[in-house]
Amino acid sequence: MESKIEVISTVEVTYQTDLYKVVDALNRTLKDKNLMFGLALDKEDAEKAIFTIYKT
Repeated sequence: MESKIEVISTVEVTYQTDLYKVVDALNRTLKDKNLMFGLALDKEDAEKAIFTIYKT
């Protein structure tokens, strides 16, 4: 069975130490709605992070 993941939205935000906790809470709470959330540090600026919302 093939699983397709679609990017719904991406936004650049200022990185905060506890930001991953928000992403974790969103993933735990909304996984039954077929939503997934990601957070990655910007490769060019360590003070920025990329927050992404996916539909699974």
